[in-house]
Amino acid sequence: MLTALKSAAYRLYARRLAHHLSESTLPRHIAMVMDGNRRWARQNGFHDARIGHRYGAEHLHEVLAWCLELGIRHVTVFLASVDNLRKRDAEEVGNLLLMIEEVITHRLTRPGSVWQVKTAGRLDVLPDSTRHALKTAEEATRDKDAACHLTIAIGYDGREEIVNALRSLLDTAWQAGQTLDDVAQRLTADQIAAHLYTSGQPDPDLVIRTSGEHRMSGFLLWQAAYSELYFCDVHWPGFRKVDFLRALRSYAARERRFGT
Repeated sequence: MLTALKSAAYRLYARRLAHHLSESTLPRHIAMVMDGNRRWARQNGFHDARIGHRYGAEHLHEVLAWCLELGIRHVTVFLASVDNLRKRDAEEVGNLLLMIEEVITHRLTRPGSVWQVKTAGRLDVLPDSTRHALKTAEEATRDKDAACHLTIAIGYDGREEIVNALRSLLDTAWQAGQTLDDVAQRLTADQIAAHLYTSGQPDPDLVIRTSGEHRMSGFLLWQAAYSELYFCDVHWPGFRKVDFLRALRSYAARERRFGT
């Protein structure tokens, strides 16, 4: 009886939050750091971190459904940095990548999925099977409704992205016969942005990080320069719809200053 009452109260609270947001300004693009899979597993009595990664991978699709309900059509998710892939236990990393292959990309390519998938990061640091799964998802969703975009950041480092963008820009200029002085005199922020992994996508309006960490960890350092930041204490697999709606409520209540 008590469980049923709590469930009913939760649903009522979620509806009230969503109703108040219906007349608010919502972000066009949300970026999320999916943090806390291992800690969630330990907190819930699981000694195997793989269980946390499984729940975390499955939960992404639920969160994407919430975004669609509210008309949010641009989402970027941070799955793993270059450091994560290099420094964490090999077995754990292998399981995380397996979840990306078997759960995330598989569901995004199933009939009924509306998300057009793109990747951001160094796919060359990934195993062949993971790289193939991500590329297959990109190809399979290329012709889907361009109104819904999901960017998967993996093997990602924001500083490395900026360095690579500058290299690409300089190489393009050299191919066009421009000198270094020509580039230096005419260089603009928009030119650099055009060579980022996320070229063509709007910058995120809101960045959400779960699990109580209050840092960016190299995520979208260029793109999130003027983003609103929201840090949530809940671990990613336990990130509820009301937690998501609270983040949106916080965003709607802020006055965006864009650097001032």
